[in-house]
Amino acid sequence: MPDVTLDEFTAEVTSFLDAHAEKKAPTKAFAWGEGDDNTSMFEELDREQELVEVKTSQDWRAQRYDAGLGWINGPSEYGGRDLSSAHDRIYNSLEGQYKVAGSAPFTIGLGMVAPTIHAHCTDEVKDAYLAKLYRGDMIACQLFSEPGAGSDLASIQTRAVRDGDEWVLTGQKVWTSGAHYSDIGEIICRTDPDLPKHKGLTAFVIDMTDPAIEVRPLRQMTGGASFNEVFLTELRVPDSHRMGDVNGGWSVALTTLMNERASLGAGSGGGGQLLTRVRLLVEHLGLADDPLVRDELMRINVAFQVAKFTNQRALDKIKAGQLPGPEMSTAKLALTNNMWMLAQFVARVLGPRLTADTGEWGTYSWNGIVLGISGMRVAGGTDEIMKNIVAERVLGLPKEPGIDSKTPFKDLLVN
Repeated sequence: MPDVTLDEFTAEVTSFLDAHAEKKAPTKAFAWGEGDDNTSMFEELDREQELVEVKTSQDWRAQRYDAGLGWINGPSEYGGRDLSSAHDRIYNSLEGQYKVAGSAPFTIGLGMVAPTIHAHCTDEVKDAYLAKLYRGDMIACQLFSEPGAGSDLASIQTRAVRDGDEWVLTGQKVWTSGAHYSDIGEIICRTDPDLPKHKGLTAFVIDMTDPAIEVRPLRQMTGGASFNEVFLTELRVPDSHRMGDVNGGWSVALTTLMNERASLGAGSGGGGQLLTRVRLLVEHLGLADDPLVRDELMRINVAFQVAKFTNQRALDKIKAGQLPGPEMSTAKLALTNNMWMLAQFVARVLGPRLTADTGEWGTYSWNGIVLGISGMRVAGGTDEIMKNIVAERVLGLPKEPGIDSKTPFKDLLVN
């Protein structure tokens, strides 16, 4: 494909967006008491409304893709444009100036599953799914965690038993975002219980519409149900849809997890409008001159700015063509630590206003963050797992004692 200069690409993208979307009005400075006061960490939609928004997002991705803007830095043999990450950043920057459908339904599929398919699957699977994922014709989810294997992912018990050219999968997965509207999923299963727990795993791409799969919503304490539990009962998967080698699923899982932590950590930023809201909340409550409140608020601001700069260094490494490494766990840990600190601060300054909905603007609405942050401390690896990764892979400290990497998995199970 011929080279496209950044200036030429900017003109191309601008022409496309002008023709297909309305430009946003200039951003108005946030003012206390105006507009929506919702601060929830997760968008809580009913399932019917959610499906409407998913369809709208799919339609927009199809328009982008058909204009050559769906997978800008992807390889042309799988539907990409073969341009640079700089071109991709230009598109994202320009699109942010227009009113277009959100990309939330594709966060997991394009940020985690598609890169893993590209890295570990056969050409048959790449041809079958990559272009459709980037066009929005298909949506993918990630099926890793189980009731007895959350932080210790290598302890999963969902079984995959080989039967000729197929595998038969049976088990349960939990906390699967978007499973109810996904077309395919990436799943990790136990294929050899005679091997140590990290070495007897295999990954697959599965058809989420198969009747052997049952998806049930999980209600959170925020009131929403964006997560699911998924039951597989003798689901048959062709061996062609295996990701990587038999019993080599742990390396496949690490590819996905590193991309997941990169995408989660990328959201830590500098706090943006959220910190402005907190400052104005303090002023609204008449606490702006309280020295203890001011000190804590400044500590929160500093923590977000440090995370922003640290995160930018890590993202620059990725943009330079290097794989996301363990340092991205620092970004994810910073995100949850900072959000937890902010949530606890808000809870202290609001007091009863946080738990009783009096109709007062900008008070009770903060419980969306206070209740939602616990989920963020688990998503993409718990805080404790993140600390272990940073300790072992970044600082070079000894591994956590007690991790058994030699005993067959079947001998670790408690009957």
